[in-house]
Amino acid sequence: MSETLGYRLLRPGARAPVRTRPGDAAFDLLTDEAFTLAPGKRHRATTGVSIALQPEWAGLVVPRSGLAANHGITLLNAPGLIDPNYRGELMVVMHNAGDEPYAVHAGDRVAQLLIVRFAATTLVELEELPPPPDDRAHQGFGSSGR
Repeated sequence: MSETLGYRLLRPGARAPVRTRPGDAAFDLLTDEAFTLAPGKRHRATTGVSIALQPEWAGLVVPRSGLAANHGITLLNAPGLIDPNYRGELMVVMHNAGDEPYAVHAGDRVAQLLIVRFAATTLVELEELPPPPDDRAHQGFGSSGR
């Protein structure tokens, strides 16, 4: 695995993803446009950035907790998935679940990009599934309680 992630700025005014503090798990994604997000509405925010993920690595675009807690701003498809063979512009589908319009300025941090490794498995149909390592097999969705 490479310890680097290649990126390209697609337009003037676009800014590279950045880690705010040393040790942060994810990169902040910054939009390169200004817009106002009305309550109940969504907007596909541009970043002006494309990335080159290594094979068997993916990007997850996740909401920023401060935007959600303070303004009701979240991402509709959270997490958004970036496959390793995608080289297009990173976009962020923002949604205003709050009660007030939210002004976004070019250069604002609008989401986070988490890079994760995945297993490129092959799907195999089975007559029966092998037993699980514990007794949860047939307890169903939501069975672990609150």
